[in-house]
Amino acid sequence: MQNKKPAPQSRCEDCEYYDYDDRYNEYYCRMDLDEDEAERFARGNTGSCPFYKKYDEYMSVRKQN
Repeated sequence: MQNKKPAPQSRCEDCEYYDYDDRYNEYYCRMDLDEDEAERFARGNTGSCPFYKKYDEYMSVRKQN
């Protein structure tokens, strides 16, 4: 019996493309989402987002070392 790992669950708060808009006072996804993806984003169903990329603010520092 093989143990399958669960699919990683993306969280927008940790995503590189999740930004804050001062004008509208809300967070949004900077990716160009199609209609179905935009609906999933609006409903909060982001577990299988194809654009998820973990934001790592220290990546550039590690590259310098």
